[in-house]
This record gives sequence, C-alpha cells and structure tokens, in this order.
Amino acid sequence: MAFVIFGDNFSFPEGNASTNRVYAYAKGLIENGVGVSVICFENEYVKDQEGITEGISYYHPFGQAERNKYFLIRRWQKFVKYFKAIRLFRKIIKTENIETIMVYTMRLSTHVFAWYLSKITGSKLVKECSEHPLINYQKGSLKKIEGFFKLKIESRLCDGIFCISQFLVDFFKHNGVPQNKLFLIPSTVDPTRFSQNGESPFPHPYIGYFGGLTFNRDNVDVLIRAFASLTNNHPDLNLILGGFCSEKEMEQIKNLIQDLNLSSKVTVLGYLSRTEIIRYIIHSEILVMVRAKDLETQASFPSKLTEYMATAKPVVTVKVGEIPDYLTDGVDSFLIEPGNTSELAEKLDYVLNNYDIALKIAGQGKELTTTTFNYNFQAKRIIRFLETLN
Repeated sequence: MAFVIFGDNFSFPEGNASTNRVYAYAKGLIENGVGVSVICFENEYVKDQEGITEGISYYHPFGQAERNKYFLIRRWQKFVKYFKAIRLFRKIIKTENIETIMVYTMRLSTHVFAWYLSKITGSKLVKECSEHPLINYQKGSLKKIEGFFKLKIESRLCDGIFCISQFLVDFFKHNGVPQNKLFLIPSTVDPTRFSQNGESPFPHPYIGYFGGLTFNRDNVDVLIRAFASLTNNHPDLNLILGGFCSEKEMEQIKNLIQDLNLSSKVTVLGYLSRTEIIRYIIHSEILVMVRAKDLETQASFPSKLTEYMATAKPVVTVKVGEIPDYLTDGVDSFLIEPGNTSELAEKLDYVLNNYDIALKIAGQGKELTTTTFNYNFQAKRIIRFLETLN
C-alpha cells in the first residue's frame, strides 16, 4: 500500500508546524509498512526539487530554484506544475499502487485537483484538517457564502477527513459530513527526536518559547511581561524566543523588550532549521506555550506543545481549545488561563522554586508522547481507519 501526502499548506523538508505534522504522518506509516511519498504543491523556490530525507521521498513539481523576472513566464510555470504533478503520480504508480492520497491544503482549487488525481490513480482521497476550514471566511456575508460552498464541495470530494480536534469532528458533523468519514488524530510527535544531548546553546539557564511570534494570536507579549516580573528573583534566568514573524511584529517585540529593560535578558532567534531548533528546545529550563483564545485555537492543537512534552522538561501552557482535555494542571503539565500575565508569572516562579517536583510532573507529560500523541501509535490507527473507507 502506498500513501501520498499532497498539498500546498506545508513546506518540505524544512518548514513550520504543518511540516512537522507531515513528517509524523510519513514516518509513522513507513514504520508500519506503508510506502509514503510527499508532494509539495506550493509555488516554492527551492534548490532541491526532489530527494529523500529520513527515508521519506519528496517532490516539488513547481520545480523552480529562483523567481523569474518575467510575469508571463511565472504564470506559465504555475500552470505547468499541474502537468508535472500528473506525470509524477503516473511515475509513482508504475512501481507501487497508490491506495490513498492525503490532501493538505486550504485552497479549493488544490483540493479539486487532488480529487482528480485520486480518480486517475484509483485511490481514496483524505482531507487533512489541522485548523478551522472557514478561518479565512469569517468577514462579510459574501465571504461566508463562499466559505460555505467551499466546505460543501471539499466534504463531498473526499472519502475521509483527518481532524486534529474533536471540535473539528463536531463541526463537520454539524455540516452534514457522516461520522464514518471523520477521524480524530491529535497532535503527534516522534519523541526520539528530543532524546539527544549535546551542549546548551547558551551559558545561562533560560525559558524557551518556540512558535509564532505574534501578540494577537500567540500572546508573546504576555510571556515577555511575565518574564520581566521574574528577573529580580531569578537574575541569571534568560528568555529565548524562536519562530516566524513579520518585520512589523519583530519591531513590536523589540520595542516591548526595550521598554521593559530586558535587552540583555531576552534573545529573539532568527530562522532555525527543523534539526537546529531541537538543541534550543531540549536545553530550556522551562518551555512555555502561550496562545490567545479564539476560533483558531478552539479548532486546532499546537504541535509544538507535544514536542515540548517529549523533552521531559516542565511545560507551562494555556487552557485553550482541547488542551485541558488531554493535560491536567500539576499532574503532567502546568496550565494557566490565556492572557493572564500575573498567573503565568506565578506559575513560572513556582516551577523554578520547585524544580524537582516540576521535573516529576514533566515526566508524566512525556509518557503521553509514547501513547496518545505518539506518531507510530497514531499511524496504526490511521491504517485501520483507511481500511474502513469504501
């Protein structure tokens, strides 16, 4: 059985949270005897258009290393990639039978194309859904109508839907999708990635945050302000922030750090590869996940959180979405209300002052990455689910 992960909502082999989810799917399935190919359909300019990483074959049918200066040529390249993708699928089916295509996209055009590919290859089509499918269709009546029809078309043009949260399972059921087409797969992680040692990247202890660097969605400002209140009692402690943000957001972060006189205590990292960032995560004294409470966080589940837990380091996270359904404060993690600066500061102070207790709690959290959140465990469930699809 061969499984193809196809879409434009992720980069590969480097990227963000969606890339890590693709790795988890691919590695788990391969370890359970399923051949996997990853086809990144984004118009991404990369040097290597195909290759193998961690045993996973990947392809970029767009096939461009740099942006052409001519508009018409760029449009032609985007058009031609569809034919390249078709040739690529035909190449794959010459050596193995494609039984399932998983489409990972927010674009209707890509979903419809994946449905066409499933028809010409005689395979099942499964939609990957890690965020609310209508998150970009909330403003204006016309936009909401567009989103409604997009949802109906995509739901019909697939055999199954992988949902990262029960919220999304219920959402699709409410919109007429049969229960037997829906499958809950929570955030998954390969804990062996975080078992390495090596030297710490910094000579001082630090709190680590690695994710989106925004004030609105990710509440990084709450973390910075909470950290500021710790510096008197923990003078050697630093804060390390790693992740993506716009130039405007970076300016906001730097201004807040300067206003709070934290320039010597807070480091904002630039881009780090999927391998490089592990060293910064595993050597953190405490790992923090801050997020706002909104539609996006209700529907999703942060992949970074399960990666944090795999380190067996104390994790402080917020009670948003379904995080409290899986984690318990003081048992396997430390939970706070979103947007509460003083509660976050108090919780961080408690962990620092009771670190031996915090490590035992972190050990309980790590256990969940060998069961519920484990990539191999979830891969076995996926295989069983695919067998039930007609």
